[in-house]
Amino acid sequence: MTDDKILRMQQLINELNKASEAYYNGLSELMTDYEWDARFDELKRLEAETGTTLPDSPTQKVSEDSITGQKEEHEFAALSLAKTKQVGDLVKWAEQRPIWISWKLDGLTLVVTYDNGQLSKVVTRGNGHIGTNITHLAEAINDIPKTIAHKGHTVIRGEAVISYEDFERFLMESGEDYANPRNLASGSLSVKDPQDIKDRHIRWIPFTLVYTDIDLNSWGDRMAWLDQQGFKTVERQLVAEPSLPAVEACLKGFTEKVVSKKNPFPVDGLVICYDDTAYSQTGSVTGHHATRAGLAFKWQDEAANTVLQEIEWSCAASTISPVAIFQPVELEGTTVRRASLCNISECERLGIGGPGTQLSVIKANKIIPKVIAIKQSVGSFVVPSECPVCHAPAKVSISEVSGTKTLHCTNSECPAKQLKKLARFVSKEGMNIDGISEQTLSKFINLGWISEYADIYELRSHILELSRMEGFGEKSASNIMRSIDKSCNVEAHRLLYALNIPLCGLDVCKRLLSAYPLDELVAQAVSGSSADTPQLDLFATQTEPQDVFAHINGIGPEKSAQFVLWFRNEHNLARYRRLLEKLTVTTPDVAPSGDKCAGLTFVITGDVHHFKNRNELKAYIESQGGKVASAVSGSTSFLINNDVTSTSGKNKKAQELGIPILSEDDFLTVYGQL
Repeated sequence: MTDDKILRMQQLINELNKASEAYYNGLSELMTDYEWDARFDELKRLEAETGTTLPDSPTQKVSEDSITGQKEEHEFAALSLAKTKQVGDLVKWAEQRPIWISWKLDGLTLVVTYDNGQLSKVVTRGNGHIGTNITHLAEAINDIPKTIAHKGHTVIRGEAVISYEDFERFLMESGEDYANPRNLASGSLSVKDPQDIKDRHIRWIPFTLVYTDIDLNSWGDRMAWLDQQGFKTVERQLVAEPSLPAVEACLKGFTEKVVSKKNPFPVDGLVICYDDTAYSQTGSVTGHHATRAGLAFKWQDEAANTVLQEIEWSCAASTISPVAIFQPVELEGTTVRRASLCNISECERLGIGGPGTQLSVIKANKIIPKVIAIKQSVGSFVVPSECPVCHAPAKVSISEVSGTKTLHCTNSECPAKQLKKLARFVSKEGMNIDGISEQTLSKFINLGWISEYADIYELRSHILELSRMEGFGEKSASNIMRSIDKSCNVEAHRLLYALNIPLCGLDVCKRLLSAYPLDELVAQAVSGSSADTPQLDLFATQTEPQDVFAHINGIGPEKSAQFVLWFRNEHNLARYRRLLEKLTVTTPDVAPSGDKCAGLTFVITGDVHHFKNRNELKAYIESQGGKVASAVSGSTSFLINNDVTSTSGKNKKAQELGIPILSEDDFLTVYGQL
């Protein structure tokens, strides 16, 4: 029996280490967090029962990233945290002492050091003792300031993360395939040139101050001190008296933000630490956990058993993915009927069969439905030979890095490959078609209702079918049609943004339209001549793409080339013209209504109070003849920041250049109506 347990322990060690290597190094997911935790707990139990710990056991080491580059030993070891899913364990651990609860961000931990107020190094966590020096990438990671006010030795740990919104935008614009934001963040930190990852919008969020020569014994005070130095630290909440009701109330607040998707960054739990940092250092070290350094809380996933009805193959972007459709179950207060099976490798790993297979499903981290186990397989798992959308041959590909098997449509013009672009088209910033999510678009594509932008305006012919679809109904279908009708009247800059032209965000679209009306802009792009000049051959242009609009402020050669080449593509131009037939395009009057800010350039940072948001303040400045820039430079007239004494990067830059810093009240007193 003991030999059987030893064999099982070795199997668990191999599976856990392989999954950890993939997780920490930007590869495809080999098992869910739920499965990893279950195997880890089983291994710990077997180690206790046998009194044996085998080599390479993950219970005795810190999981590590293997970012390539120069290795460096950490000044302060970054030990991992013990984990619990029980609120009672958390309360017991707190020992009635004040505690802080914060997000356990799901990215890659970086240790950032400052000396003499200057950034001196950035090192990945590695194995907790030795990491990889990636200081050369600091300029490409947002929110790692080059300088801080404090001149002493400062060591900070934080998480490099990518928001869900930036992740989706990157996938759409790049065409690359990453499983989740963490994979992208981790995979980005092995590159050598920071310019290659600037467009990925990686952010660094400090979650603890490891060392400073200032005497601060309160964790809350230490984090507030980091805020004063200009860092954007992790969201946190103090529980002064950690009773069971008080802790449960705090956890409920964080959980609701996860469920309602109000937190923009991926998380895989919460972190609990003592406010008394001196006390937190008095615990012992068990394995690779310091017993009082902190505790990781992970949500207890609620599982339910159900029966597979079918595997639906859904083509989105470049991949045809399997989705399990099963008998409805109640999970986390909602009815769940479907869950992604990710890819062929995951289906094979689970051992899933055909209809009638008994499944166990969860909602991972309270959000994502996942099949975690097969209770009994019935029939066989069949991989389709053609794309469900365009019926072109489908091909199985195997990743050279991870060995993951995925199914792909071989048709480069498959409508399903336009999903991300269609999602941007209907977005609030684009055509603002409410009620059509990316998931809904995927359904419409797979049903053959949509293959290009103009098809959205033909959906009324499917309204009866739509009203009978699961999850819709007559009211929902009517609301979608009403929203589509409303979007037929669109402002020109929103239309251009919705077209998914590379490098053309809203600001670029507005700049282009400030120089030319829409029809002339497109004519210039296509032919290099005025819209009033007849062309025998629209594509016989004599103007290089990078030169057509480079003269417009804020455009330059690269953006000009992308815009021009998009419209010189006959396929794009034809689709654009078909779309125009459905729309009434307006150009709002952007002429200034006043001159209070004429000739001045402002930069806005921080929160605003008199205006709804910074965009509204920007619009006011532009209406008064002023300009708003994104960065402080020698041409900046004023920096607007309600925290005038802040030590943020923009404030420091303004002070260095002698640029006045105004509060919102100061600004409105001189340039507004106060």
